Amino acid sequence: MGDIAQNEASFYSNAEGYWKEVPPTVDGMLGGYGTISTIDLNGSKAFLHKFLGEGEGATSPGCALDCGAGIGRITKRLLLPLFKTVDLVDVTQEFLDKAKSYLGEDGKRVGHYFCCGLQDFVPENGRYDVIWIQWVIGHLTDEHLVEFLRRCQKALRPNGLIVIKDNVSYEGVVPDEVDSSVCRDLPIVHSLVARAGLHIVHEEQQKNFPKEIFQSLSHVITTTSRSAVVPISPWLRTSARRPQWTCVPAAGTHLLKRRTRWLASL
Repeated sequence: MGDIAQNEASFYSNAEGYWKEVPPTVDGMLGGYGTISTIDLNGSKAFLHKFLGEGEGATSPGCALDCGAGIGRITKRLLLPLFKTVDLVDVTQEFLDKAKSYLGEDGKRVGHYFCCGLQDFVPENGRYDVIWIQWVIGHLTDEHLVEFLRRCQKALRPNGLIVIKDNVSYEGVVPDEVDSSVCRDLPIVHSLVARAGLHIVHEEQQKNFPKEIFQSLSHVITTTSRSAVVPISPWLRTSARRPQWTCVPAAGTHLLKRRTRWLASL
């Protein structure tokens, strides 16, 4: 990400400008792919349920933080049904203003609405059981992502979790000049988490997205290594049948849409 690091100010300002032009709707949050919202949220709910509970070693359903929250799509249908309190942070004030009406009566259980880019956001120490970071790490430089994860580590309660759900490129860093973001490959994501002094203890691929949509991975990240990383789908490890992708901006980073030309023979 050398070029981006050298143009850090424009990297962030261009992203802010892009999102200020996006309508505050579910379809807007998902770059025109609003139809995948239910599939995404159902997958996330099944994923998160595996870690929540009240027993020894379980993650408490007390307080969650929704990072890159937008209008509260994830807060409304994933986090508020599972947690007593949810905080939202997003760089676009218009989205947070819309969230206050979009969340309805359950919005009374929102603790705070923070308007701030994650590169500058400092979560309260020891406040959160789960910090949910979806489709937004592509808007951070490598260094700022590492620093943000370190701050998140301090913000966790005992047995707390950080969850990153995001797209993964096949190789290297793929920039998107439309929304001023990047998509990283899995080894890079792993290395940045390790640099932050954290451990990925579980990974799953989101299933049932339309075929033209690049699949996303969910990563459970903790301060200690609870168990070995669960093996991921082979599609991330093979270079065979690799399609070329074009970027479709969505939810703080881009969904990747399959093109008709293949880079390898079928």
